[in-house]
Amino acid sequence: TEALMRSVLNQFQQIVELGKNVPPEVVLNVTHIEDPGRLADMITPNLTLKVPDKQQILETASPRERLIKLTVMLQREVEILDVQRDIREKVEREMGETQKEFFLREQLKTIQQELGERDERGTEVEEYRSKIEEAGMTDEVKERAFKEVDRLEKMPFAAPEGVVIRTYLDWLVALPWSKATDERLDIKEAHRVLDEDHYGLAKVKDRILEFLAVRKLSGTLKGPILCFVGPPGVGKTSIGKSIARSLGRKFIRVSLGGVRDEAEIRGHRRTYIGALPGRIIQGIKQSGSNNPVFMLDEIDKIGQDFRGDPSAALLEALDPEQNGAFSDHYLEVPFDLSNVMFVTTANLLDPIPAALRDRMEVISFPGYTEEEKLEICKQFLVPKQMRDHGLLPPEAQEEAKEEAEVDETHPEVVVESAAPTQPTVDVPESNAPEVGHTESPYLMIQEDALQRIVREYTRESGVRNLEREVATVCRKVARKVAEGETERTTVTADAIPDYLGPKRYTWGLAEEQDEIGAATGLTWSEVGGDVIAIEVTLLRGQGKLTLTGQLGDVMKESAQAALSYCRSRAETLGLEDNFYRKLDIHIHVPAGAIPKDGPSAGITLATALASALSKRPVRRDVAMTGEITLRGRVLPIGGLKEKALAAHRAGIKTVIIPKENEKDLVEIPDKVKAEVEFKQVGHMDEVLEIALAPAPEATETEKRPKAKDRNPSLPAGLPA
Repeated sequence: TEALMRSVLNQFQQIVELGKNVPPEVVLNVTHIEDPGRLADMITPNLTLKVPDKQQILETASPRERLIKLTVMLQREVEILDVQRDIREKVEREMGETQKEFFLREQLKTIQQELGERDERGTEVEEYRSKIEEAGMTDEVKERAFKEVDRLEKMPFAAPEGVVIRTYLDWLVALPWSKATDERLDIKEAHRVLDEDHYGLAKVKDRILEFLAVRKLSGTLKGPILCFVGPPGVGKTSIGKSIARSLGRKFIRVSLGGVRDEAEIRGHRRTYIGALPGRIIQGIKQSGSNNPVFMLDEIDKIGQDFRGDPSAALLEALDPEQNGAFSDHYLEVPFDLSNVMFVTTANLLDPIPAALRDRMEVISFPGYTEEEKLEICKQFLVPKQMRDHGLLPPEAQEEAKEEAEVDETHPEVVVESAAPTQPTVDVPESNAPEVGHTESPYLMIQEDALQRIVREYTRESGVRNLEREVATVCRKVARKVAEGETERTTVTADAIPDYLGPKRYTWGLAEEQDEIGAATGLTWSEVGGDVIAIEVTLLRGQGKLTLTGQLGDVMKESAQAALSYCRSRAETLGLEDNFYRKLDIHIHVPAGAIPKDGPSAGITLATALASALSKRPVRRDVAMTGEITLRGRVLPIGGLKEKALAAHRAGIKTVIIPKENEKDLVEIPDKVKAEVEFKQVGHMDEVLEIALAPAPEATETEKRPKAKDRNPSLPAGLPA
């Protein structure tokens, strides 16, 4: 009996060690029992036995027999627990970290369900469902979003695909599917805002006001696609912010310069690592509104390579008939862009593909006249530079800092505040001698000083360099203030060279006097219009034509056409029929380091060549633009407004233009048309009649008899 009792105790302790859940007090009490029957009765209830086995022990009266039967049952329980332990250890060895975590989380989920608590996964899924309901999605998008939520719910928590689905759902619920900014449809107020922010630009302002008027009367109108084309610094980008302010919409600016990947516009497929939506969807998310003013800067700088054509991807986004269901590769669901007002900017219209250009309404920004530059400088540039250089009174400086708030949370998409950024500074009338900053305790710039900066230190279509020169003046004054000089500085016109150095440009006529063989032409490029001189000289030779100045193929062909025209008009010009066989002709366009090309220099080349051959000087106050044919016809050109402004800046009094460009004269400012006379011609003979002055009378030296072999077509003074 003693042996049976010890055996039963050892087996019971072994069962406890194998993981049997037995209260500690039971184990402690069992070790102190000396009665064999009571020991059997105490151990049996704590075993996992079937009811018949327990009944068998209960019916056994002999303590010794009872212990024998219990020993057999305990031995069987030990063997079962031992095998169970081996199975558990084998399974644990085969389970990886992912399976183990899943197993534990499933256990935790079951426990939480039993306790009536909600698990983290269920909370996350419910949050996504509620956000989807509140996002205002269309039925099609909502159905797709709920499918993704169902996939996420059935997926293990740490599965890699779960991260992709969560990011996708975050983008879906963050987009403003039904959030729109209330528009301000007050035409007069919008007109006031546009005039307050920008001087001039009447055509652009009229277009915006027309859009507002139609929107107000009809109630609905698809957003127009405006394309602002013009040289740098004329206000293409800044007018977009003013448009948003006048409409009461939010403003987004995205630069497309250098974009070569189509996925930058349409987004990446979700199968790629690090996939994101395109820049358009990113901008819409940043704005938090589905009807912002969306500016696409530098649309003519988009590239193209093996990754696709981004300009082709813009076709759907910028087409009012298609962008109501714009499909981004990442979202894979349609998003309505029809309420977005897209505004694009470009320096040149030619690089933009024809299909994309057809979807946009082009508005040209030709540049500013001298008077417009002066007003812009007085009303905007001088106050802005004084604010930036700390030359305003302290209270005005603090107010300006509070207003100039820019959101820089995204490196590529800029969401700007619609509040005005100009400091509050009294601006006198345009005829006042001192401008823009009468409240500044440090600086005063006279109006004639600003006019000298415009005339002698800048020659551009925009005002970017003008702003730099004003900044230079403010910077030098700021240094004086920082060094302790408290006296107010007054900048006069005579003092400008002390601040900016010697003048860079000569304001006035392009040429100082009438020249033989030198004609003034008008050019146009992406930086605006400019005047250019074309020189022709004649040398004794054998009919060789030399062209210098980095001329392109078009200008070379124009020069050859001009020579052929002069040969066909030899009798009219008073030349010998075979003059070209005894002369070498050298045509040069100065500034040889700058490539030049274009179909508008034909009549200028022909005029300079005819002047050199006939020895009739070209009038210095005449500039011209137009292409020539072999028959002498003058063909139309482009960029007339830019060229007219350049002629006005150079002090030209007469501009010769093709007759077919008469329709473009309506775009030229009245100030320019009042000071410049435009001569419309249809044939080269008319050009020569206007541009060439009578031949000067021969001097006593020129009246001396010539050598026998002298070519009468050569200019006087050449050696025999």
